[in-house]
Amino acid sequence: MTMPSTAILHSEWIKIRSVRGTFRSLLAILVVSAGVGALISAGVGTGEAAGPDHDPVLFSFYGINYGQIAAIAFGATAFSTEFHNGALRVSLTAVPRRGRFYAAKIAVIGGAGLAVGLVTGFATFFAGQTGMGPYAIGLGDPGALRATVGSGIYLALMAVLAAGLTALLRSGIAVISLLIPFILIVSFVIGDMKSAVADFLPDRAGQIALHQYPDATIGPWTGLAVTAAWTAAAVLAGWFAVRRRDA
Repeated sequence: MTMPSTAILHSEWIKIRSVRGTFRSLLAILVVSAGVGALISAGVGTGEAAGPDHDPVLFSFYGINYGQIAAIAFGATAFSTEFHNGALRVSLTAVPRRGRFYAAKIAVIGGAGLAVGLVTGFATFFAGQTGMGPYAIGLGDPGALRATVGSGIYLALMAVLAAGLTALLRSGIAVISLLIPFILIVSFVIGDMKSAVADFLPDRAGQIALHQYPDATIGPWTGLAVTAAWTAAAVLAGWFAVRRRDA
């Protein structure tokens, strides 16, 4: 008897919710992003706002720099549990068609990441405005709502990117060890060189949407599309790995 799609999705959500580390990393996306944003705003908000090059929208989302690390950890750990203690073999016994299993897992990771990401976007925006005093802006100001929604989409894409790479490499630790240094070091160095190549890196492209008036070779939604393309490539590579390798 074939398991209904809703049952497969529900079982994948139960896996996320029941593994303490995975569920905590999902919640950490919100806590870290909004928490860091509030702390930075309270500490240097009005001082930064008085500067000539201040971007009030981008400043609100400073915490996303740390929240994306939690998103990567969530995506990686959510999939890596399948490679522990024969869990993948059990999953494929329940859902023999690997395509259905893989699609359901990616969909649940992406859906959970998007739901938490959107809540995080709004929470982080308002947290980032708490210490801005007379310089505070609202969602109706230029670029604010787009950045708020875009940040949620970006966090979800980073989680799915990590999940796809974990399926490919069969190791959440390996993916975390590769992606986090890439974002914190390699991408930062290339971006600091003012190279147009930086606008097409998976993290830099998506973060263009966080600027009030983006100064990049591509627009904010195009940037998110570039990040989505990187994510799709990772998911596709992960699918080929899951389809061809033994459980």
